[in-house]
Amino acid sequence: MSAVAPEATLSTLLRDGTRAEHEQAENEGFVSRLLSGGLDVAAYADLAAQQLAVYTALEEASAVVRADDRGATVVFDELTRVPAIERDLSHLYGPGWRSEVRILPATETYAARLRDVGADLPRYAAHAYTRYLGDLSGGQIIARMMQRHYGMGAAGLEFYDFPAIVKVKPFKDLYRERLDGLALTPGEVAVAVAEAQEAFRLNRAMFVELGAVHPGA
Repeated sequence: MSAVAPEATLSTLLRDGTRAEHEQAENEGFVSRLLSGGLDVAAYADLAAQQLAVYTALEEASAVVRADDRGATVVFDELTRVPAIERDLSHLYGPGWRSEVRILPATETYAARLRDVGADLPRYAAHAYTRYLGDLSGGQIIARMMQRHYGMGAAGLEFYDFPAIVKVKPFKDLYRERLDGLALTPGEVAVAVAEAQEAFRLNRAMFVELGAVHPGA
């Protein structure tokens, strides 16, 4: 008899179930132009403004999920991004940044989705996985490209700095372990995977609108 394959974990299902959407989002024109040096610091500043809206909604959901016995295990203070984004925007726009930034319609839709479903643990897990593990992985590449192509220093890029996380890989492993330990039902797992796919679609729509505003040369 052949061995029975072990049941796939939630983190694996989220990764495999969003592969196509992930690739589409990261290959969106705005992202490609930004990372290749074809735009400018203003384009990055506009992206940071959209991130503030998204992470404000996500971290409001984190505060609710933290009160759930299961959900509390996947909320990490080390991942909190809103204060860092606010410092970035203060550097990029100046002290009056709150009156300078604009939130695009696609971003408003993304943030609204987070507020609508973020208190539901499977859906929260999907969005948190999509955002935070991305920040700890590909986000580090974005920071290096901003420094290389646009001469940015640490100021303005604090979003990608996680000072409370000493070693990224062990932390990512812990995060996946916590996700897998949520003991979601099969139905909840399906909901989480579908929501993660939606998260990537919402993110891509945001990139499309940023691309229309910042077409490059």
